Order: sequence, then C-alpha cells, then structure tokens
Amino acid sequence: MTERYFVTGTDTEVGKTVASCALLQAATARGKRTAGYKPVASGSEMTPDGLRNSDALALQRHASLTLDYEAVNPYIFAEPTSPHIVSADQGIPIDFGVMSAGLRALETQADWVLVEGAGGWFTPLTERQSYADWVRQEALPVILVVGVKLGCINHAMLTALAVRQAGLRLAGWIANDVQPPGKRHAEYLETLRRVLPAPLLGEIPWLADAPLERQNGHYLDLSGLDPASSSGK
Repeated sequence: MTERYFVTGTDTEVGKTVASCALLQAATARGKRTAGYKPVASGSEMTPDGLRNSDALALQRHASLTLDYEAVNPYIFAEPTSPHIVSADQGIPIDFGVMSAGLRALETQADWVLVEGAGGWFTPLTERQSYADWVRQEALPVILVVGVKLGCINHAMLTALAVRQAGLRLAGWIANDVQPPGKRHAEYLETLRRVLPAPLLGEIPWLADAPLERQNGHYLDLSGLDPASSSGK
C-alpha cells in the first residue's frame, strides 16, 4: 500500500516546502518511489510552459518519479492570496473531487506520496470548506512543520490540537529554523518535544540561500513514522 502524508505548517512562510522536499529526499534515500503533490497553489509566475508555482516545481524536482507538472499541481493561481479568494475571483471553484482524483493517480505510481498544503491548517479553499476538511476526508496522517521563532510553541500546540480534534493522527513534526537560532532556541525545541504528541523527525538548520535547491533529507529520520497507519483509504 502507498504511504501518504499531509504536510501543514504553524503558519504561512514557515518552510513547508523546504521540509517537504527534505522528506521526499529522505524517503527516496530509503528506497521509496516518491511523489510530491501540491493540489492548490497560489502565488505563481508565468513561464514559457504556462503558469508555474515555485513550491510545486520544487516538489516535482525532488521526487524520485518523473511527473508532469499538472499531476503535481492541478489548481494554480497567480495571485499570492488565500485560495478561496482568488478562485472565486477567477471563477475557478476548487473541487475536492479533483484534488482526490489527483491523489489517486499518484498512488498508482508511487509507494510514498507527500501532499503539501497551503498556508496553515485551516486555510480556506471555498466559502464553506477548508484544507482541513479535505485532509479529514482523505484520512491523511499529518506532519507538522514548526517554524522555530517567537510564538511557535503556541502555534504548534494549537495546530496539533486541531489535527487531533479532526480525528487525524499527528505522525510527526519537523523543526525548521526560519531564522538564525536565538538565545532560547534550545529551550524552544525542548518545550516542543515535551508538548507535541508526536516524534520529532528532525531539525532543518537556518539556510540563508536557496533552501529549495539543497539536499536536506539527511537532517531527517523517518524511522518514527508508522507506515501501517498511512496507507490509502
């Protein structure tokens, strides 16, 4: 069965894609056939190949399977704003059925699929539905990326609580150093280890330049993930 995980963050701009690429690299190193999936992406640029999102392109590059861009990112919007706003503005409704169909297609090719969300846990996709609703529908185990900075402990605890209240499993968490470590860095990490009900998969250090181009998989240890509880529905 295919292992499937959903990556969310304590907020936007906490390094979900850096962590997602590292996870893909680490899984590939363990012999997995890996695929990255970014069902919805906003904040994209026009290229000779069409509209492209840099995060989705990074997932495409760091997976072991060669996939068409459309298979990695079915919903793409240029404006960097909440997906439910730009999709309504452009008259392109986000359909959970399309998102799930894309995931099913990847599951037929890969034995390890990483799904990266947008923004934080409750990012709206429609007027009535959030990303969390789709993750709950798919029963995906969740990996939380914690951007280590002031306020991250509260944000991490709130997100972990929301995941558990949705009836989902917090499979693990990653500490991503989004700024140079400060005076209380070690104490932040120790507190997070104590309060989060999941294993720490690793810490990605502060990377000032081109973090999406780097090989960061060696910072992670995936042995704490439970494959038996991550297979498809």
